[in-house]
Amino acid sequence: MSNRCAVFAAIATLVCAISLLSADWPTFGHDPQRTGWARDEDVLNAKDVSNLQLKWKVHLKNKPLSMTALTAPLVASDVTTVQGVKTLVYVVGSSDGVFAVDAATGQLVWNITLKSSVLPKNPGMWLCPNNLNATPTIDRRAGLIFVLASDGRLYGLDLGTGAVKFGPTQFVPPYSKDWSLNLIHGFVYTTISQGCGGAQSGIYEMDVRNPLRPSVRDLYVAKKYGGGIWGRGGATAGDGNLIYAATGDGPTDPAHGEYGSSVIAAKLPSLKVVDYYSPNDYLLLTRDDLDLGASSPAWFAHGNYHLLAAGGKGGTLYFLNADRLGSADHETPLQVLRLSNDERAFEMYGIWGGFATWRDAQGGTWLYVPVWGPMSKEAPKFPINLGPDLNGCIMAFKVGFDAHTRKPQLEPEWVSRDFNRPEPPVIADGVVFALSTGENTVQAQGPAVVPKPGHYGRIFSDKEREAHTRRAILYALDARTGKVLYSSGDAMTSWVHFSGLAVANGQVYAVDHDSNLYCFGLKGDQQ
Repeated sequence: MSNRCAVFAAIATLVCAISLLSADWPTFGHDPQRTGWARDEDVLNAKDVSNLQLKWKVHLKNKPLSMTALTAPLVASDVTTVQGVKTLVYVVGSSDGVFAVDAATGQLVWNITLKSSVLPKNPGMWLCPNNLNATPTIDRRAGLIFVLASDGRLYGLDLGTGAVKFGPTQFVPPYSKDWSLNLIHGFVYTTISQGCGGAQSGIYEMDVRNPLRPSVRDLYVAKKYGGGIWGRGGATAGDGNLIYAATGDGPTDPAHGEYGSSVIAAKLPSLKVVDYYSPNDYLLLTRDDLDLGASSPAWFAHGNYHLLAAGGKGGTLYFLNADRLGSADHETPLQVLRLSNDERAFEMYGIWGGFATWRDAQGGTWLYVPVWGPMSKEAPKFPINLGPDLNGCIMAFKVGFDAHTRKPQLEPEWVSRDFNRPEPPVIADGVVFALSTGENTVQAQGPAVVPKPGHYGRIFSDKEREAHTRRAILYALDARTGKVLYSSGDAMTSWVHFSGLAVANGQVYAVDHDSNLYCFGLKGDQQ
């Protein structure tokens, strides 16, 4: 072979490898910005997605604990294993098991159980489950998957074998309630809510660049309890050195470092708060337990603007300039849209989990919002409404510009069919994939609306919460119209609580409460 041919062969090999790696789903919501957009997916599309079918289903040895079972799936392609080079799907169980499954066959390639020498101080239940809760994240450069165990230690496991290559190193307090890991510039991030395990709410950071010298930094958003950051995706990255989070009920006093019921931006890696937005009704949000922190924000760009979408149990969507969250007074967003929860209930309605965003071939920027419960009477008028939406729906918006201010604004496009209740959607080549979870979202006996601060009635047990559920259903919707292109029907046999989807290499992955991992792909398509 000539030198020129050798060079071209090397370039072709490199391009092929990059193409394979670009098809990964390495973190919750696909990327650190939590967009939910599989940018490089080129198998699934609006024309062919009606041919989806269940390719395989595998039951994993994991005991569901306190409503949770398996984390949202992650995918890594071109992984070297003892069985050869494979695409692997990773899920982590509530009982501290880590599982790597062959994406082509559904066969288990490896699994390990993370051992703890620390016992929880109190019995677990769904408010403080004492189990593994955070979706892991993948570092392709290091060839590791980072997993946060229930005892608060961070592990870096070899993608191909599960061997421990980093840690375990104490990251957060044992049995705290942690949310999806994010990896930014060699630092791993998680968020904490609920005060479980005595942990304070905030953003936690570990430097994992040198396994021999890991260091931990944290940003507390409340002096004691409150201000929980419990959006499904944890903290959200911008495109530079900023990280964003939405906080729950708690004191709002930025001058003294308390950021309850707010959206914050912190500098990396110092975790110093440099900007924040507090809705002008933040006192009511805290009084009525309408956590803004119920969803992780999504960061995206349109034109010369960097944008952020946030929203929580109150059912209000906040559209923000990510570079100046609340303008000079920290209370003025680009737009506020009332979408649901006219009842101001603390549990069954509102915006939960996270968002998804996508740019179409014509340069249009879209935002998709998972909404629980019926649409608000104050919601904007949508040109396409495929309701009724008694249990919930996906709402789609397109980014435009205000005719007078020329600032970005959200323009309503469509409302989906009924979902009971929707998980954060994901997008691939003009298709929105969304899961109707079938979850029973009633949390307490008594009024759903908090009659006075701190009074909820009797909190339901895990067993009561797990009753009256329905099977989860995967839907594929046309990203431009909301039309149903595919439904999984009765393929999934159980419901799911607080999970998510992954899309990679023409396949869609989901989990359920019975610790089953599902793979959906096109008929006749061979991995």
